[in-house]
Amino acid sequence: MTSRERILAAVAHRQPDRVPVDLGSNPSSGISAIAYNRLAAHLGIHDSRTRIYDVVQELAQPEDWFLERFGIDAVDIGRTFNERSEHWSETTLPGGWLVDYPSWFHPERKGNAYFARAADGTLLAERPEGANFFDQKVFPYLDDYPADYRGLPAAMDKVLWSALVHSPWDHGSEPGFWDDLRARTIDYRQRSDRALMVVVGCNLFEWGTFLRRIDNFLMDLLTEPEQVERLLDALMAIHLSTLGKVCEKLGDIVDIVRFGDDLGHDGGPLMAPNIYKNLFKPRHKQLVDFVKTHSKMKTFLHTCGSVYDLMPDLIDVGYDIINPVQTSARGMDAVTLKREFGRDVTFWGAGVDTRATLNRGTPAQVRDDVLRRMEVLSPGGGFVFNPIHNILPDCPPQNIVAMFAAVDEFNGR
Repeated sequence: MTSRERILAAVAHRQPDRVPVDLGSNPSSGISAIAYNRLAAHLGIHDSRTRIYDVVQELAQPEDWFLERFGIDAVDIGRTFNERSEHWSETTLPGGWLVDYPSWFHPERKGNAYFARAADGTLLAERPEGANFFDQKVFPYLDDYPADYRGLPAAMDKVLWSALVHSPWDHGSEPGFWDDLRARTIDYRQRSDRALMVVVGCNLFEWGTFLRRIDNFLMDLLTEPEQVERLLDALMAIHLSTLGKVCEKLGDIVDIVRFGDDLGHDGGPLMAPNIYKNLFKPRHKQLVDFVKTHSKMKTFLHTCGSVYDLMPDLIDVGYDIINPVQTSARGMDAVTLKREFGRDVTFWGAGVDTRATLNRGTPAQVRDDVLRRMEVLSPGGGFVFNPIHNILPDCPPQNIVAMFAAVDEFNGR
């Protein structure tokens, strides 16, 4: 099987020739720039160049050597942009790590803290000293909801996830972007047999938290549902417009469209299931139905935490794939998920515990964790190996090597 065939077989719940593997197909399945740098040094890859394509989370864009060496089966089409050296600018992270930022990103540095500002000087994001990620500083609707939503796009552009967006969307305002995106994606498809993913986000709950701040928005779900619905409907208009262009330009080329909406925490959903059913489920379904009506793409939802209580609804919405499958959260153990939902949805993740084992265990413990999980999740397809969310900076390179070696061992490579 080719990589693309392997991914599509797994998503269709057919047993592929081996368990497909992902690392870096989207900003929730990747590797931090520091961990990537350490891994390249550990492996003696002297011509490696660590390019941070997601500046908020400081994630590295996996290079071709990485994709080949570790048998990666899926990629983000964002890698088709910023392909030349002049699209990047060299910087040094605290600790002496040499990396490249996109050429448009020039955060201020004061000591070991970094600050990202809008063109008008507004402080959009801060990476405090000792941290590895940028924190949101602007919440446009913090004080109240607006009377109308004509200014919603401008408000969204003050939120770091939009203002500091990863490729290809950092080129989204350029003339001819959509035709260029299609041409680049076709060119990559002709050169690679990997499955292709486009990240669209189209978050609903999370945009509420980005605009109102999470404490306010969680209270709003209970106390101001009419205001919440007004906001969600305004967001839906923007999202459906974007999806229309994505389906038109990419729907016959790209294999998977990746949505995002973190709905859970360690102990359960961030809202009662009836609130999800009333406010978010119908709109999620509208987004998924649009994609399935207007394209051939499979639908992928990134949602962190314990979503066991929401799984029947997420399946009913029509999501083909759930990620990152946070097995340490309540009700999310791999055995239960595979038994109860494994015929209806593909688990893209759950391959190794990134909270404890991968970053704190021994290589032998990493191997055991990977093999045990693959044994549970792989039968009958419906599983793509991926760590639980991104590999963080503190992860020893020996453990990353052990993780991939265990995957190869299971797959008989």
